[in-house]
Amino acid sequence: MMQMPLDDTETLGEEALLLLFARGDERAAEVLTLRLTPVVLAHAYRLLGDRAEAEDVAQEAMLKLWRMAASWRQGEAKVTTWLYRVVANACTDRLRKRRTVELEAVAEPEDGAASVEAQLQERARVDALQEALNALPERQRQAVVLRHIEGLANPEIAAIMDVNIEAVESLTARGKRALKAALEGRKDELGYEDD
Repeated sequence: MMQMPLDDTETLGEEALLLLFARGDERAAEVLTLRLTPVVLAHAYRLLGDRAEAEDVAQEAMLKLWRMAASWRQGEAKVTTWLYRVVANACTDRLRKRRTVELEAVAEPEDGAASVEAQLQERARVDALQEALNALPERQRQAVVLRHIEGLANPEIAAIMDVNIEAVESLTARGKRALKAALEGRKDELGYEDD
């Protein structure tokens, strides 16, 4: 993909870019796509644990964003908050359908210049975390991913999940305890020192 020179569009916030896109500004659409798609894809992957499904969800979420751009109501929600919620809802739907048939997760290989041994160790850690995340109840998993992997603040998580801040704190705390319990006995296997 050809990289266009930096312009004023790249310094605008998501809401301003969305409104420009609604008025036909193709550059605003390009900047917004490049900025938000990786975030949406990563979030979907963390919730689903399946790269192909995450890509489908990310594509669906971005299409929904483009379709509703003309009717965007300024100031009601952040574009990213709205997108996180769309992704979470799509992932929830897919997880519910998945429950009818038990599937074994297939991990994607990691990129990087690390040694094969280091890559295998990192893959085992990622898989162990994803396995532990998958074992959490849906709402706990969503809260933990949004807080500790996506790095969002509790008020934003509350808006995405449509709960109060206390519920976010409770879900996150219970999820962290469950993750710790699930991974505690695997320190040696995953190559972690006693910490």
